[in-house]
Amino acid sequence: MTAMNISLPASLKAFVDEQVEGRGYGASSEYVRVLIRRDQDRQTLRGLLLEGVGSEPGEAADASDFARLRARVTGRAEG
Repeated sequence: MTAMNISLPASLKAFVDEQVEGRGYGASSEYVRVLIRRDQDRQTLRGLLLEGVGSEPGEAADASDFARLRARVTGRAEG
């Protein structure tokens, strides 16, 4: 793993320390990694949403489509 040093004002460092202590993180670096991963996920989701907004409309889903999805998620579907 590569190291990175960051500088924070005292108020932000205190906030990070509180989060580490109060939320069960092992170290401030773990807390920062979680925040960065969440931001990556948020940016990925935003890109997918924008891609969907810009795409052509698809076929409308009906109750049988959702029933198939539920069965697939619960492991009752074949394939």
